[in-house]
Amino acid sequence: MPVVRLLCCNSGDYSVRRFSIVAATQVAIAGFAGVASAADLPARVYTKAPPVVAPLYDWHGFFIGLNGGGGWSHNCWNLTAVAAGLIRTVPSEGCSDPAGGLAGGQFGYRWQMANWVFGVEAQGDWANLKGSSISLTGTFGGLPFLNQTRIDAIGLFTAQVGYAWNNVFAYVKGGAAVTRDRYNGVTKFVTPPFGVGYAFDGASETRWGGAAGAGVEYGFAPGWSVALEYDHLFMDSSSNRLVTPAGVFDRTERVQQDVDIATIRLNYTFAVPTAQ
Repeated sequence: MPVVRLLCCNSGDYSVRRFSIVAATQVAIAGFAGVASAADLPARVYTKAPPVVAPLYDWHGFFIGLNGGGGWSHNCWNLTAVAAGLIRTVPSEGCSDPAGGLAGGQFGYRWQMANWVFGVEAQGDWANLKGSSISLTGTFGGLPFLNQTRIDAIGLFTAQVGYAWNNVFAYVKGGAAVTRDRYNGVTKFVTPPFGVGYAFDGASETRWGGAAGAGVEYGFAPGWSVALEYDHLFMDSSSNRLVTPAGVFDRTERVQQDVDIATIRLNYTFAVPTAQ
């Protein structure tokens, strides 16, 4: 502590010095109190602002869309009956692999629970899957002919389940399938009075079977998504009576069929209001 010397010459100087000593003491006390108070304050805590979390993509709700792509099938013909007088030598007529394009639409509804998504869907497509093979039995006008298969339409009625990583959704699906098929015996060579490609008999049917598939869908904007999907259709086999253009029975064929389709799909999902 500093030593303060008091040199007093007279009463006036003593008063002045006394006032200076008191003022200096008060300033020292105030400074010490300020330092002590500052030492008692808690350290300032610096916190970062919470990160901005992007909203999760919503797969829940009604959806509708368009699709397009291609398909191929495998068809095997087996002869089970013929009209009297026609020549048929072996029951197996051979197989063909019709292929072509398809286009159509789909609609359905999805439920989302956390990352799991469940849904139901109906799909309908115009198709032009067409192919033929030379019959391994019999002739028309003494010449070989073709067995031609054409699929005009495809429908799917399926349930789906999948897992979503925000706006990416991978799923599997399964259910029922239906196809519209046409079968014809067609001339391969010129057969007077018939020309090449003359359909001398034919039949058509609506065939039901099963379907299984998988796909990946990507949400690129609120409500909008695009998907790639593959489906296999188990159509089993069915018997068809082929008749001539005049309506006369010609033969009965049991045709076994499987179909594969691959499509690109564009969907729009309508937002479903949530309870407040």
